[in-house]
Amino acid sequence: MRGFSYFIKHFHGSPSSSKLLILLSISGGGLVAYADSPVDSRSNYSKSTNVEPKKKRILVLGTGWAGTSFLKDLDISSYDVQVVSPRNYFAFTPLLPSVTCGTVEARSIVEPVRNIIKKRNGEIKYWEAECLKIDPASKKVFCKANLDEALVGSNYFSLNYDYLVIALGARVNTFNTPGVLEFCHFIKEVEDAQKIRITVIDRFEKAVLPDLTEEERRINLHFVIVGGGPTGCEFAAELHDFIYEDLVKLYPSVKDLIKITLIQSGDHILNTFDERISTFAEQKFRRDGIEVLTGCRVLSVTESSINIKHKSTKELSSVSHGMVVWSTGVGTRPVVMDFMEKVGQTDRRALATDEWLRVKGCEDVYALGDCATIDQRKIMEDISSIFKAADVDNSGTLTIEEFRQVMEDMIIRYPQLDLYCKSKHLLELTDIFKDSKGNVRAEVDLKGFRRALAHVDSQTKSLPATAQVVAAQQGAYLSRCFNRWDRCKSNPEGPLLFDKSGRHEFRPFLYKHLGQFAPLGGEQAAAELPGDWVSMGRSTQWLWYSVYLSKQVSWRTRVLVVSDWTRRYVFGRDSSRV
Repeated sequence: MRGFSYFIKHFHGSPSSSKLLILLSISGGGLVAYADSPVDSRSNYSKSTNVEPKKKRILVLGTGWAGTSFLKDLDISSYDVQVVSPRNYFAFTPLLPSVTCGTVEARSIVEPVRNIIKKRNGEIKYWEAECLKIDPASKKVFCKANLDEALVGSNYFSLNYDYLVIALGARVNTFNTPGVLEFCHFIKEVEDAQKIRITVIDRFEKAVLPDLTEEERRINLHFVIVGGGPTGCEFAAELHDFIYEDLVKLYPSVKDLIKITLIQSGDHILNTFDERISTFAEQKFRRDGIEVLTGCRVLSVTESSINIKHKSTKELSSVSHGMVVWSTGVGTRPVVMDFMEKVGQTDRRALATDEWLRVKGCEDVYALGDCATIDQRKIMEDISSIFKAADVDNSGTLTIEEFRQVMEDMIIRYPQLDLYCKSKHLLELTDIFKDSKGNVRAEVDLKGFRRALAHVDSQTKSLPATAQVVAAQQGAYLSRCFNRWDRCKSNPEGPLLFDKSGRHEFRPFLYKHLGQFAPLGGEQAAAELPGDWVSMGRSTQWLWYSVYLSKQVSWRTRVLVVSDWTRRYVFGRDSSRV
């Protein structure tokens, strides 16, 4: 007991941070040990101060060209990235017309989203769901998963965000034409291309049934394409090749009853291309037997006919058809229209953003691709601020040297200024200060400065809507901005803020025209290349092959597309309904 009392005394008086109590039970022969380790408040405080700050959350809506390009280049080590999209794959849409006719298989142009977003320095969370509503006030997005309702659990959920990237694309624009949604095919999604392929085969199978009249066979084999843009023309060319290179060999009895018609509301097809390409395409289609109807407006579509109005003669006519493919541009998705109302953009066709892709009237929201349009700032809106910023000596006049100091920032901030100089063949921007006799004025006042730049804004151009030339560039641009966010906050790299001191944090988005292609069938294509170059013929088709192959998002799809092209050359296109 003396030992036990000594132990207790030593235990309570011990300065040690750990206390140990050992009790001996002679009768039970047992040993009980108790340890007491008080918390060191200094150690706990040290741990709490080392907690990593919470990452800002970026929520991306859509996995099309813009969304995928943004995700591929984003450094996710600094952000918590989440993605919502109703389809769990990225589709290489420029090859959709090839899918409609079996030149390329559907699986060869799609890449699973989860393959794309795999990163070594972090994790991107993805949910296969459709965005139903965006609430900018609470920074919340409401979604619904595209999964079977019979499965356990709710398909509805909501997500919070710090930054929102809207890349939802667009839907088909029917212009409210009666019957389009019910009786027309579209070329917008992979599923659309697969439906067209099955329908084409069905029309041939129907046409060779025994008891049909010749007129009924002609109607079944009349294929109408509405829209003479790049997609419509490419599909017409693909369909022609599919029919006359493959199907007529399988259905020889109806080869003289086939007809393809291309309807265009404008005066020419491919009217966004160079005039030489438009003329070349029209001539080639006529040689191939494709009927081109320009200056015609579609009034309505029924199950067996399409009603059109000829603009020049005001004449109305009805054309019987076996299949109609509608390819006339894009419209705004309902969820985007609802969001536009909330941010005060009710009278627009697409979300308006500034030159940094920020949605106007909304904090921390960005919009890319077909769902948005950049509202380029007019130089005349800031002409007084520019003059004041350049007039460093406050003399009320602007010298050539003073103008040179802000010239580069003006070109970056207002790209239409550079286009204006090129259109006027001005060697230097300072040449706009020359008088009517060609003499350079030493200085100009605000009135003269305004007069010299009065016509610059006429060169403001809207961006082309083709996905591969705009959306991908916008996605890459925005990811670079997020990657350099902290650095540019402290060291801005953008142009001068003319209405106040300092600079913009980033340079504004600048579209770089890399050219555009129009495959025209028969191993011929047309291309508009940088520098106002135009190329047409077989060599351009091989250029098209190489460019589109290089733009694939993975080596897997590159190999599959090359394999499909090779298979087509050796064995022809597959005509099965599978």
